[in-house]
Amino acid sequence: MPVIIEPFRIKTVEPLNFTTRAERETALKTAGYNVFSLRARHVTIDLLTDSGTGAMSAAQWGAIMQGDESYAGSKSFERFDSVVRDLTGFKHIIPTHQGRAAERILFHSALQLGDVVVNNIHFDTTRANVEVEGAEARDLVIPEGRLTAFVHPFKGNMHLEALEAVLKGEEGPRVAMVMVTVTNNSGGGQPVSLENLRAVRALCDRYGKPFFLDACRFAENAWFIKQREPGHHARSPKEIAQEMFSLADGCIMSAKKDGLANIGGFLAMNDDALAQKCRNLLILTEGFPTYGGLAGYDLEAIAQGLVEVVDENYLRYRIRSIEYLAERFLSLGIPIVQPPGGHAVYIDAAALLPHIDPLQYPGIAVVNAFYLEGGIRTCEIGTVMFGLHPDGTETPAGMELVRLAIPRRLYTQSHIDYVVEIAATVKEISWALKGYRIAEAPAVLRHFTARFEPLRGRTAAAQVQ
Repeated sequence: MPVIIEPFRIKTVEPLNFTTRAERETALKTAGYNVFSLRARHVTIDLLTDSGTGAMSAAQWGAIMQGDESYAGSKSFERFDSVVRDLTGFKHIIPTHQGRAAERILFHSALQLGDVVVNNIHFDTTRANVEVEGAEARDLVIPEGRLTAFVHPFKGNMHLEALEAVLKGEEGPRVAMVMVTVTNNSGGGQPVSLENLRAVRALCDRYGKPFFLDACRFAENAWFIKQREPGHHARSPKEIAQEMFSLADGCIMSAKKDGLANIGGFLAMNDDALAQKCRNLLILTEGFPTYGGLAGYDLEAIAQGLVEVVDENYLRYRIRSIEYLAERFLSLGIPIVQPPGGHAVYIDAAALLPHIDPLQYPGIAVVNAFYLEGGIRTCEIGTVMFGLHPDGTETPAGMELVRLAIPRRLYTQSHIDYVVEIAATVKEISWALKGYRIAEAPAVLRHFTARFEPLRGRTAAAQVQ
């Protein structure tokens, strides 16, 4: 394989923060053993999320200087609207300050108590915004998408037979909409094929259901289609993305991912009546429809980012950089979701720490070990994030994952090699890691602000063994 270098050169640098082990122990304890509560100055390599944490290009910074801050009808909105409309083809383009605002506005406008929203797998805020409306967020990813070590080119695909069974069954009238998340973040950043999207479209047409995309990582998904799905290798990522959007009735988008911006998002759709309801709520909670909670310069940065993100050189580098980290982890014997996704490498914490019971949060144990050993901040995507149900009960999540999300255009290969070194240490001491208990947490989206306490002695699972 030819060497793939970064398709950019560095123009501005920012110093990293280095801490001692003792400083990290104090910081983590003060944070309640929840890395979300750490101060950024106590983190050396931040892989908590790829959302809004990447580096913007010189062209984006230049566009920022052209921002028109008019309250209504600014030139910056005109450019933003033109770029998004060209990419997605949707009739109504509604800017929001980030993706979860688009979720909130869409679901509050479209859902009623008792409705069902079907998705391959909902992510955390998407699920919460469905459930806060008294609706049910139901996941119907293909069975292969739940098997971390199983290799399948499109593990994010919707389970079509299960979807049809729901739509044609007694629950069918309760289904308010069908969504597909591209790429499927909760399932390891796994892509969805065009064939699968076409089939979902056909089912939605047959049963009269609206079809929306959660399109945060649409460009990375388009690249996987180009590389893995027969008949698409000669097409450009933009052409593939345009077909993806053409199959849906609308989308929600966090531009902090494949918009290559630090803030922003949008909601887009073709339904006139729903768009009017969404705009009414937008005015109440976000701002006027031509800025939607964003400054003019934010709209400019997003518009330029959406142009840059479908560049083949960028996407080739982006996906290869994730593959590189995955290959190094596998060489160390660290179990991960395979094949690697588009924006992150996901460690199978349950397989790495089989001695820790799922309800003692092995993902949190891995996350905290990465921080203590090397100042690396990662993210649990397991029982803490998804195990708590609206009725207050808790069950283990389907997968116990730790996500190492790689911010776009931010870190070099030597930074990633450092992550590998720390991962080797975590693997070496994994047998000695212990579980955690929740000391306090809110009832919704608890993973953001929960406080934990480390368990002493062997875990319950270890005692059974």
